[in-house]
Amino acid sequence: MTKEVFINLPVKDVLKAMDFYLGLGFTNNPHFSDDQGKCMVWSEHIYVMLLSHEKFSNFTHKSIADTKSNIAGLFALSVSSFDEINEVMEKGLNAGGVEPFEAQDYSFMKQRTIEDLDGHTWEIFYMDMEQVPKA
Repeated sequence: MTKEVFINLPVKDVLKAMDFYLGLGFTNNPHFSDDQGKCMVWSEHIYVMLLSHEKFSNFTHKSIADTKSNIAGLFALSVSSFDEINEVMEKGLNAGGVEPFEAQDYSFMKQRTIEDLDGHTWEIFYMDMEQVPKA
């Protein structure tokens, strides 16, 4: 079996959240979507499940964090170039996302950060492997 990553996120409005992620560049897999959850595809092996608070609560006994004011995790998505970082970010900002701070430049890696409509934090980054410092 191929190993895949499914990130499950609680969202207040499933349809608005789906629209944001479509704007960011994800696609929707309707086979794993319903009124209470949307399966969003970043790549062949990376998926984000956008679940209503009600549906998300079925999988945990803990209360759902308010990610508008608290951090629950940092999620990072790699892209193919420095320019693609800006392309993805512009799409995300146009879809209602927020850029909480300035872009970061680590010489071999550049990244920008965007928060979705519920405050979930995503780092969009490109790493130039030819520029990674040698050990």
